[in-house]
Amino acid sequence: MKLLKTLFFALVLFMSANAFAQQKKIQTTVIKTAIYCDHCKQCESCGDRLNLGLLKTKGVQMVQLDEEAMTISVTYNTKKTDLTTIKTTISKLGYDADDIKADPVAYEELDGCCKK
Repeated sequence: MKLLKTLFFALVLFMSANAFAQQKKIQTTVIKTAIYCDHCKQCESCGDRLNLGLLKTKGVQMVQLDEEAMTISVTYNTKKTDLTTIKTTISKLGYDADDIKADPVAYEELDGCCKK
């Protein structure tokens, strides 16, 4: 009987530890940026540039751009990437990301109508 109780306790402990380990670490964050493009016919769409660039980042699952509020909502897996990596990626695309300024070289590669 004592062996049965011990096995039962071990099984419950194993199952609860396994349940915690299987929880996904999905997080959504909102990043302030600056988008000055009016989406004229001369340039590529800034939204597409940001979406495609960020979705190539390992762990990023969804990107939503709010041009009026000048924010980017990013849903990502914290086991595969982190907020600093995401902000750096946005910077390398030529845009500000909260406290990280746009990479000057990437900013110069933006179309003239997308610059301030």
